[in-house]
Formats: sequence, C-alpha cells, structure tokens
Amino acid sequence: MKENLRRGLYTPELEHDACGIGCIANIDGSKSHDILSDALSMLENMEHRGGRGCNPKTGDGAGVLIQIPHKLFAQECDKLGFALPDAGQYGVGMVFFPRDKKVTEACRKVLLTQIKALGLELIGFRVVPADHSVPSPCAAGVEPHFEQVIVISTDSTCTSDAFER
Repeated sequence: MKENLRRGLYTPELEHDACGIGCIANIDGSKSHDILSDALSMLENMEHRGGRGCNPKTGDGAGVLIQIPHKLFAQECDKLGFALPDAGQYGVGMVFFPRDKKVTEACRKVLLTQIKALGLELIGFRVVPADHSVPSPCAAGVEPHFEQVIVISTDSTCTSDAFER
C-alpha cells in the first residue's frame, strides 16, 4: 500500500518539474523588510531562475512579488502631482512599453480603453526608476520603457478580492 506523502502545504499530486521557483513569506501576511531581504538573497543565490542568456550581464527578468508599499507610492505620487486613496483602495500594474514613442502612445490608448472597459479609472502613471547601465548592450537594445499604471475601481459593489483579481 502506498504511503500518504501529503505533508503541510505539499501536495504530491501537483508535483512537476520547475526551475528557479522559491517562496519566502510571512504566513500571516504581515509586512517585513526582512522578508524582502531574504527573497532578494534567495534570488541572488539561485543558479538558474528560468531564462538564460549567453551574456552573464543579460538578466532573466526574475523578481519578487510584494504587497504595494503604500507609504512609498503616496510619496512618489505626491511628487507627480496626484494623490492616492487609502491603502487597498487602488491597484498598481507594471507596464512594459516599447521604446518607440508612437507605438507606446498606441499601446497607451489600448490600455486606457481596457481600463475603462474593466470598470476602472486611471489615477496616473509613474515611470519606474531603472539603472540602465546594468544591462549588456544586447539587452539594452531591446529593453522596454517601464511604467506603473495606478487605477481605482469605479464599481462601488466591487469587493477587495474581485478588485485584487
């Protein structure tokens, strides 16, 4: 008879090969700089995180998923001339725009149309600070323009879980 291997959050039926996946979290959801520091340390020490280039300076795009740092965003948005609602009342999305300004504007129009179609309202855009000296010339040639889009829901019946999705 086969022994039941299910332990804690591990589910053997869902086992499959994957490369470069890790999880570090406070199970209670509390925010901690230590968790972010540990996650970055984990990334730095992983030999293979999925994508590999022939140039060691060409990154693979690995990163960490964190809660929205409301205090930071509030300060940054104040500098940009718009105010944020309370924490949890807005969403932030990462947008990778092309470098070509005409194509970027066409993409921005599509994005704004979809924001409205989803019952959301644009609060503003924020250019993401980046160190462009890091990528190799090969990667720098195709590096996108990074912005964050900040939205609120216009649907008063929208639950926080629905908005999060």
